[in-house]
Amino acid sequence: MNTAGPADVPARMGLDLTPFRGLRYDPDRVGSLSAVTSPPYDVVVRPDGLQHLESADPHNIVRLILPQATTPSVRNEQAADTLHRWLSEGVLTTDSVPGLYVYEQRHGDGMLQRGIIGALRLSEASDGVVLPHEDVMPHVVADRAALMRATSANLEPLLLTYRGNGAASGTTAVIERAAEHPPLLSTTTEDGFSHRLWAVTDPAHLAEIRTDLAHRQALIADGHHRWATYLRLRAEHPSPSPWDFGLVLLVDTARYPLRVRAIHRLLHRLPVADALAALGDGFRVRPVDGPLSRALEALSVAAAEGNAYLLAGDGTFHLVDRPSPDLLARTIPADRPETWRTLDATVLHATLLDHVWQIPDVPEHIAYIHDTAATVDKAERDGGTAVLMHPVHEEVVRDLASQGVTMPRKSTSFGPKPASGLVLRTLVP
Repeated sequence: MNTAGPADVPARMGLDLTPFRGLRYDPDRVGSLSAVTSPPYDVVVRPDGLQHLESADPHNIVRLILPQATTPSVRNEQAADTLHRWLSEGVLTTDSVPGLYVYEQRHGDGMLQRGIIGALRLSEASDGVVLPHEDVMPHVVADRAALMRATSANLEPLLLTYRGNGAASGTTAVIERAAEHPPLLSTTTEDGFSHRLWAVTDPAHLAEIRTDLAHRQALIADGHHRWATYLRLRAEHPSPSPWDFGLVLLVDTARYPLRVRAIHRLLHRLPVADALAALGDGFRVRPVDGPLSRALEALSVAAAEGNAYLLAGDGTFHLVDRPSPDLLARTIPADRPETWRTLDATVLHATLLDHVWQIPDVPEHIAYIHDTAATVDKAERDGGTAVLMHPVHEEVVRDLASQGVTMPRKSTSFGPKPASGLVLRTLVP
């Protein structure tokens, strides 16, 4: 049941995060909470990863976010049937009291992230409340929308960031007070991250959060396609309705900085030899020594001086950098800020993919993969080219987003990403 916001709540200038009755796994009905979680749907890119998750527990969340069947319509019907069955069997249960949820991720390497999960009132980019920083692919939005329609549920939260003042006040104070108490759930996933969840139901604490966030602006760190899906589905339902809100995790990066990693490209139909030959004198090309970690160090050094990429797939590594200024002038649109025109992702898409390699940005030709080693391994197996990228700093992303300038799709990977399966939101009674 959704309880996100009464109908008479006025539009706000900032973030409007409302309580909801979370849908959570009954730990007594599953093997373990870690066995039913999954990375976000777009991080599960390999069939072996999907099969591993499916076999971890018959109730793994991947059966809802990535159902497997012969056609899209059958997949979505299967997800809806699975959700309804798990509800009727008590595998998933709805919390009795509406609340917001404090979520903590911790790793042994010192990483600590805390944020607040709730139902956020949706807004357009032009409203300046939630800022996207990447373009989206229409076919992915259509796919997610069909799944969300079929299940009438937000199955996994988006990751949004905002900048507080770095002090333990407002939302951060509520979060840190909650973390001093025993959690609703605690589990450790196979990637070494521990996850804890607390419910915030006290009216005074909810009011403290609401007041603090009412003048905040958020950046979409992860989940552009799901946000676009939320907006599409909102337009299909007369307001007011539960579809006016979407499930998000909000993190104050002044208090809990995220890690920003690159998302790599796998060019399915372009062998490395052909990719290098097509470069001509437009870029400098140098072989670099492996293993992968050493080659990535060389990429980092080169990226500090300008656009640089690491190509792999033929058993060796090739550093591609120093693009010709004349080539860039001919291929990069001049009607964008200088920061955008010099992004590695901009040069990759406008100069290399569109002009040099002439590869369409469609799934048949390009895959977007978060894991570096997986990108290289798949390129070597399939005879394609892995294009490894260097990450962009969060400040650059936020600055462009505040100007209303979107980056090329899949330019960044903020993390750690929230695990899917810890709390869901239904949109029907």
